[in-house]
Amino acid sequence: MAHDSKIPVYATALIDQAITNQEKAYIYHQVEWATDAQGKYADAIAFYTQAIEIKQAIFYPNDAGLAASYSGIGLVYDEMGDNLNGLSSHQKSIEIYEQSSASNNPHLATSYDSIGLALKIRQKILPNNHSDFADSYNNIGLVYDNMGDYASALTFHRKTLEIYQKTLPFDHPNLGNSHNNIGLVYFKMNDHPNALSLYQRALDIQQCSLSKNHPNIRSLRKNIEVIKKKM
Repeated sequence: MAHDSKIPVYATALIDQAITNQEKAYIYHQVEWATDAQGKYADAIAFYTQAIEIKQAIFYPNDAGLAASYSGIGLVYDEMGDNLNGLSSHQKSIEIYEQSSASNNPHLATSYDSIGLALKIRQKILPNNHSDFADSYNNIGLVYDNMGDYASALTFHRKTLEIYQKTLPFDHPNLGNSHNNIGLVYFKMNDHPNALSLYQRALDIQQCSLSKNHPNIRSLRKNIEVIKKKM
């Protein structure tokens, strides 16, 4: 939507009007996810960074709210492909959560995803069909993909897709991401027809909820063009 592009402007105005650091931290918290959801990663990083600085000043060092911001900025870095900063942020989040009273917080599992430990936590605290299990399977699939073990990658990505199909609306972006990940594995296996089919399905889903200029949309269109040239 057109007004989405003005979120950082509105946020800056609200922050300038805020009286206390608590109010500023709350505003940053609300804007962090909005800019990330739009694919505006630079803006998201800036707001997460500001939120962390404020929370460090007003919260105890082991406050779960500070851990949540580190987890969030870690996920943005992951989206940007900045694995070093992503891992560092997730590790900080884990350290804080483990020191706090929120050691079973599902967000801790989000940070553990980056080092492969999320599944154990989720099995303890979530029902078997919870969509967060799909996040763990998805990340395991990505690890196998990076290792070149495509058969195992497909197994875990298919588990991800199966859970998402049972727990999410048909047009949810995560379903699109899941199709995209399976398509990428097929592409690396030189199975171009299956890769193209999955990329196209991913694009159809993503277009239902994301803007035409979102990085995910641009990436899928580029992938489809590359495959068509190879067929």
